[in-house]
Amino acid sequence: MDAFFVAVEQLERPDLVGKPMIVGFPHGRSVVLSASYEARAFGVRSAMPMAAAIRLCPQAVICEPRHQRYYEVSKQLMAIFESMTDKVEPLSVDEAFLDVSGARLRLGSPLEIARLIRRRVRAELGITASVGVAASKFVAKIASTRCKPDGLLLIPAEETVAYLHTLPAQALWGVGAKTTKVLESRGIHTVEQIAKTPVALLRRMLGATGEHVHRLSWGIDPRPVTALRVDKSIGAEETFGEDTTDDVLLHRELLRLAHRTGSRLRAAGYSARTVAIKLRYEDFSTITRSRTVPVPVDSAQLMYQEAVKLLRNLGDRPMAVRLIGLRAENLESSAQAAVQLSFERSEDNWRSAEAVMDAVGHRFGAEQVVPARLLRKAPPKLTDG
Repeated sequence: MDAFFVAVEQLERPDLVGKPMIVGFPHGRSVVLSASYEARAFGVRSAMPMAAAIRLCPQAVICEPRHQRYYEVSKQLMAIFESMTDKVEPLSVDEAFLDVSGARLRLGSPLEIARLIRRRVRAELGITASVGVAASKFVAKIASTRCKPDGLLLIPAEETVAYLHTLPAQALWGVGAKTTKVLESRGIHTVEQIAKTPVALLRRMLGATGEHVHRLSWGIDPRPVTALRVDKSIGAEETFGEDTTDDVLLHRELLRLAHRTGSRLRAAGYSARTVAIKLRYEDFSTITRSRTVPVPVDSAQLMYQEAVKLLRNLGDRPMAVRLIGLRAENLESSAQAAVQLSFERSEDNWRSAEAVMDAVGHRFGAEQVVPARLLRKAPPKLTDG
């Protein structure tokens, strides 16, 4: 999808179409989750610190993310893909590989199927998709990236190598900033130059990556599309504006993350068998801890309780915390998950309350109803005398 989070927000805010727009939290050390193409023209990019993005494009409209809504649209998107073929491999909430070889008799050529996907996404979801068509996953991914936004690019199998050899080295998977520097130090700047460099030399320069990029430079990518029906995990994390040792603050943030994760789980129709936390300290060292629960959960309160236990079990922390995260792992369909019969009414009360919070959030926006501990404090009222 093209700027997926932005596109979903614009469905309900058509007045923002065509304007610089950023999805992210406009405070602390948060990062850009998505940016409209108008904002990208100013240099704004995903994963950029929000502070830097606002400096580059101060006129941008900032929208706080609504992950539950994005997952709802994602489910509709994946349903469109799965109506085309049973071989769908999701990469993220807004992107997937499709093997359409078995759908050609029913739906036409790969190019016709690509056009059909784009028409249906626009008509049924109101957003745009860029589609790359090729004989392998890697080349299809390149094609979809290079035809954005709202484009379609077909690279016939017999033209794959010729096309790849027109691209810069960075187009290949595995060629990031560090690898690019090493290659450029040897005068290698293009995919064609990589292809013409002996494998032994590339291996000496780049280690195991050398052989990998050499194969890709010749369009060799035999990996099949592997159908995946369930996300590996769903979670959220937050970087604090200032490193903290405050247990109250850490617990409150875990509660916020649990509610964010829980709403995304329920929107996607999943329950989790494992709850995990992540801590990053002020020296950037990172630890994770997890616990498998007896019965799958999708309740924020139950996940929060498990996360607090994991945090307490860490004992004394060696230094201040920079980032905290919570993840729901080992997911399964909520429709198939076992239901725990409990005499503890508070558990069912929380599930009912969170279902109501989902409904309110869907209609009026996220965080309209939250636990009291997460309320933002109002400024003190000023009075005369």
